Amino acid sequence: MLMKGIQMDLISEDKLDGMTSMEKVRLILDEVKNGKILVLEKGLTPSEQNKLIELTMVEITPDNFSGIEIESYPVKHGNRLLDKLLGKTSLRTRLTVIGPADQLKTIKKDRDMISALVSAQ
Repeated sequence: MLMKGIQMDLISEDKLDGMTSMEKVRLILDEVKNGKILVLEKGLTPSEQNKLIELTMVEITPDNFSGIEIESYPVKHGNRLLDKLLGKTSLRTRLTVIGPADQLKTIKKDRDMISALVSAQ
C-alpha cells in the first residue's frame, strides 16, 4: 500500500552541531526543495539564516521552487550581564520549522508555540 502525505524530518541538535554552517544550509535547502518539512531541534544562527535566505532567493524558479517558509521560537536570552562577563557571545537558538512556501503557512506564532498549516500539493 502506497501512503500519500508529507514527509516531516525532525533533526537533532547533535546532528546539526556536527555540521558546518554551509552544510546545514545546503541540507535544509535540498530537503525543502524535495518537498520535506524540517523541524530543527536547534535553530540556525542569524548568519546561517541569512545565508539560507540568500541561497533560497537564488534558487527560486516559477515552475519548480517557490521558496521557503521559516519560523522559530524567539531567542531565549540567559543572564546577559553574566554572559558578557564570561565572554559568551553566542545566541541560544530554539526549535525551527522550515518547509516549502507553497506547502507550509504559519497561522500563529508566540513565544511558546508555532501553529502552522501544512498542505499537500
